[in-house]
Amino acid sequence: MSIIEISSLNEKGLEVFSTLTEAQLRMELEPEKGLFIAESPKVISVALDAGCHPTALLCERKHIEGDARDIIERVGDIPIYTGSRELLTQLTGYALTRGVLCAMRRMPKPSVADVLKDARRVVVIEAVTDTTNIGAIFRSAAALGIDAVLLTRDTCDPLNRRAVRVSMGSVFLVPWTWLDAPITSLHDFGFHTAAMALSDDSISLDDARLKSEPRLAIIMGTEGDGLPQKTISEADYTVRIPMAHHVDSLNVAAAAAVAFWELRK
Repeated sequence: MSIIEISSLNEKGLEVFSTLTEAQLRMELEPEKGLFIAESPKVISVALDAGCHPTALLCERKHIEGDARDIIERVGDIPIYTGSRELLTQLTGYALTRGVLCAMRRMPKPSVADVLKDARRVVVIEAVTDTTNIGAIFRSAAALGIDAVLLTRDTCDPLNRRAVRVSMGSVFLVPWTWLDAPITSLHDFGFHTAAMALSDDSISLDDARLKSEPRLAIIMGTEGDGLPQKTISEADYTVRIPMAHHVDSLNVAAAAAVAFWELRK
């Protein structure tokens, strides 16, 4: 292993953990060179199991023979930067979860057709920008039987560091890709669509018609305003979650979990 003791915040090679923005890590113009950051030994391990390729590791000195030991044995001959907790916090701007970060290569995204090939229940995430919500939706999707995730381009990147951490690595367990075509294009793949929204003509989540659909796409909308009216009007179903105590709605991540469980196949 190549362990490099950090003595300065400006050492060459540390940029991926400190100065590069999320947009710079993504490398939209050259996606084959894009990176993401996985945080904590558990999440890094899930990413490695999924076939992600590490390029550098950053961990607190005490974790080299502790929490990071198994990870270090798996990542091969890559730079392993280490230092005190205080120095690494200065470098990254936040306290490391379980003291370990790993820079990894982004893998090419599959086509929508490939993601939907054998899917029966999928979620479409439209314009959800909060990283915590994205991570939580992915975690629920993996746990509750969603076969694939499609995201509109105005949605937060699932490989954002915080989204990856909140998902506990579930972003590597559920097939996902970007949906550049209209949501109505899912009809071409045999899917009916269900927009989760409050509406005068919405049906209850436990309506038998929903569960009987052989292929169903559940559409979740942005945290504040919900789904655009156009998306709602074009959906095959508008669906509401029955509420008590005059509560009008749930957080998008909580609503997604309820919908996934009720509509599972």
